[in-house]
Amino acid sequence: MLDGLNSGNSSFSSRGDGRQTPDHELAVHATPSAQGTRRGNQNRISDMEVMKERFARLLLGEDMSGGSEGVSSALALSNAITNLADSMFGEQMKLQPMYPETKEIWRKELDWLLSVVDHIVQFVPSKQMAKNGAITEIMVTKQRDDLLMNIPALRKLDSVLLETLDNFKDQKDFWYVPRDVEDTENNGDWRRDDNWWLPVVKVPSDGLSEESRKLLHSQKDSVSQVLKAATAINAVVLSEMHIPDNYIDSLPKNGKTSLGDFLYKNITDEYFDPDYFISFLELSTEHKVLDLKNRIEASMVIWKRKMNQKEKDGKSQWGSSVSLEKRELFEVRAETILVMLKQQFPRIPQSSLEISKIRNNKDVGQAILESYSRVLENLASKILSRIDDVLEADLLVQRQMMAEAERRSESEGGYEYEESEKGLSAETPNSRKLSDFIGWRLSSDTKKHSSMSDIEFFYRTEQEKPMMKSPRALPKKLSYLSKLENMRSTSERH
Repeated sequence: MLDGLNSGNSSFSSRGDGRQTPDHELAVHATPSAQGTRRGNQNRISDMEVMKERFARLLLGEDMSGGSEGVSSALALSNAITNLADSMFGEQMKLQPMYPETKEIWRKELDWLLSVVDHIVQFVPSKQMAKNGAITEIMVTKQRDDLLMNIPALRKLDSVLLETLDNFKDQKDFWYVPRDVEDTENNGDWRRDDNWWLPVVKVPSDGLSEESRKLLHSQKDSVSQVLKAATAINAVVLSEMHIPDNYIDSLPKNGKTSLGDFLYKNITDEYFDPDYFISFLELSTEHKVLDLKNRIEASMVIWKRKMNQKEKDGKSQWGSSVSLEKRELFEVRAETILVMLKQQFPRIPQSSLEISKIRNNKDVGQAILESYSRVLENLASKILSRIDDVLEADLLVQRQMMAEAERRSESEGGYEYEESEKGLSAETPNSRKLSDFIGWRLSSDTKKHSSMSDIEFFYRTEQEKPMMKSPRALPKKLSYLSKLENMRSTSERH
């Protein structure tokens, strides 16, 4: 009966020969509004299927077989945010806006992953008034304080970074060329060897415009603030994570063994200068910086455990001749070194302690905060590198322009010297004196400023400031009478 009703009244009824109308013909005869509705429904169904697949993977702990090899929910969420950021920003090699489709995917899938924090709550006391006017205390749910404060802040930092990329839309003052086609004779050798895969930045022959320079510097300052904020949030979250037992079991018994004799002697010395300590070490490679960070963090964990053990039972578990006050001082020094390493080497990889904390963390909220702040920190660092590449290319062009202007001014000075010599010494045109060379040099120096633009002269003087020495004071010429006056005895002077 249902089939007969559909065949008689439905707009999708079959033809007289009993065959059903194909779907592509239905789409042709449908109205535009019906096509848009169908397309929107298909997009929603597709999004829903993708979301189901993502959350199924999270619930299974990334073990799609359903076995016991899955990771914790916290680590699964952390890996999901990290992988999403790598797929969206891994190819961000240029200062240009994200593609609209990529930006939409980033925001949509990130919202799915961050929706978990809306259900991470804590119980807080509250008052409720009954109908009869009686007030009773009850416990209500509230989003956890760290999530309530940091998630909106991270979203704001995320928006600032995306807006920074959007600000470079339709810019004409710099462009990129593939590295394999870059002519090494024309600004092609400025790129550092460790960034060989990146395209080379090109700027006009006269450098960037003043407006572009201001834009780059303002965006650099903005991204630097984002980097500092994201780094601070990430550091706080990592410090609050529990130190895994397997990491503690792998530590030596004392901090001296972890640091080594040389590092331990310098950190525990009576006079300690962190700036001198960092500059004295050989940190030429990323591996050496990471090794130093691992050693210092391990020693800090050892010292903290010994101090906590002494506070509990008054005696250290392992025993040590170092007092509690000195150990606290050593811990402060080690923490200062870690902060300076983070500032001087912002792109340093995660240490063994940080990796161990992330892998063994069971707190879903902390996992989301740590991973989200880390991917924003990496993105901000990438954008800063791209901005520095453009400014470095512009600086190279400015230096070339100043060198050409200097050579041109010297050649003009030499030409004026020759013209003056023809008029003054016609009888000896080929003879030159020492004073002639001095005069030629002075004339070339006095015309440098006139042959250079104001911007070039400013950059020139700014670069030469640290290299300039204070002029020597001219010796005071004394007359014959003053010399005789100085030769008089002290009694005669007074």
